[in-house]
Amino acid sequence: MLRDIIYLFYPKYCAACDTPIYKNERVICTTCRHVLPLGNFHNVNAKKIEKVFYGCAKIENATSLLVFQKDNLVQKLIHNLKYRGREEIGEELGKWLGQELSQINEYKVIDIVVPVPLHKKRLRERGYNQVETFGIEIAKKLEAVYIDSVLKKKSYNKKQSKRDRSNRWINTVETFEVQNESLLCNKHILLVDDIVTTGATIESCADVLKSIPGIKISVATMALTE
Repeated sequence: MLRDIIYLFYPKYCAACDTPIYKNERVICTTCRHVLPLGNFHNVNAKKIEKVFYGCAKIENATSLLVFQKDNLVQKLIHNLKYRGREEIGEELGKWLGQELSQINEYKVIDIVVPVPLHKKRLRERGYNQVETFGIEIAKKLEAVYIDSVLKKKSYNKKQSKRDRSNRWINTVETFEVQNESLLCNKHILLVDDIVTTGATIESCADVLKSIPGIKISVATMALTE
């Protein structure tokens, strides 16, 4: 009864369409869940995302939960996550993708989930890393360890969204460094991020990780730009 009263006066809203959600719904309403463009890259569309990372440091497996297009519901979700403090979106997407990956043999062998880090200045500005809750929930589903202390971003760069592939690469290369390297030796890690556009950020992270003895690298993101 108390929950009903609280919900009546303080309703929750869908993170994608801003309509009130029912008590049995979480973060994203049922209607939006059915119309969100799913990537399904870990099942039938693997080659599409593999092309993004072709020629970079070896990636074992790669997937994205959603397809990002300008002005679609995915853009709204990511915007609310990154700029409106709705960290529960990352948590929900992590549970969603993590559950799917936990059924796939290639991802059952993941040892460690590692988030792409923010520079400390960006972290202060935003107050949180938008992929933290996403990575934590995936790690839980895969029974892996979540570690956010092994990658560090060394330089503060301007936003990447409007740069072409070559300029984005120039702007990210050699801006990451590895810490606590021994934690990753002979481990299969899953790098997690929010959106893959050109793959430059993931490439840069993978490039500094590849020298660690015995490491294997897979990738999972919230969305892939089409």
